[in-house]
Amino acid sequence: MKKNYNYTRRKLYLPEYGRHIQEMVDSLFEIEDRTERTRQAKAVIAVMGNLNPLLRDTADFTHKLWDHLFIMSDFQLDVDSPYPLPSRQDLMIKPKRLDYPQSYIPYKHYGKYVTRFIKQLSEKGGEEQIGGEVHKIAVFMRYKSFEYNQEHPSNEIITKDIRRMSDYNIEISEDVLNNTRPEYKLFHTPYQRQGKNNARQGQKGKGTHSQQQKRNKNVARHNSQK
Repeated sequence: MKKNYNYTRRKLYLPEYGRHIQEMVDSLFEIEDRTERTRQAKAVIAVMGNLNPLLRDTADFTHKLWDHLFIMSDFQLDVDSPYPLPSRQDLMIKPKRLDYPQSYIPYKHYGKYVTRFIKQLSEKGGEEQIGGEVHKIAVFMRYKSFEYNQEHPSNEIITKDIRRMSDYNIEISEDVLNNTRPEYKLFHTPYQRQGKNNARQGQKGKGTHSQQQKRNKNVARHNSQK
């Protein structure tokens, strides 16, 4: 028995349609009459549309099906299409390669935008004008550091990092940050959330256990009185 594996067959142009649709497209070349070949091509288009019935009412869906038909025929099918015949150059255009930004981030736990914003503030000058903005950045830095390292940095570390990122042009006091509260919700990992849920369940279990002990004592006292 001769086995017919897919790796021995011809490569599919559009594998999402399957080999049966590809064989139907290949059978169109065997029809000599152009009118009959066009009629059979429309029947193949109808079968292709049945694979995605939810997309029939979308715009240009039929146009895409005809383009796919010509792609699967290697642009050699001669039929009367209701749309302009596509060319290989138009459908096989490769997108331009995007250059990935390669920039060094000295403080990854804060992010690159924090460093850029602090440098822009250092160029403005005027401690009264930038004081409030630097204070908000410091609170945000504390939040991002906790999200990255799972621990709150001290105010001394934050002030030192701000001085370094601003090339020592911005001075901020630690006393200003001592009484501040984070304006962002703390990020908890799934393990931390699971630990909290286990602790809550343990507290509930202790409560039910103590209540059961009280009930047993009341029943024993009632039986002794009898």
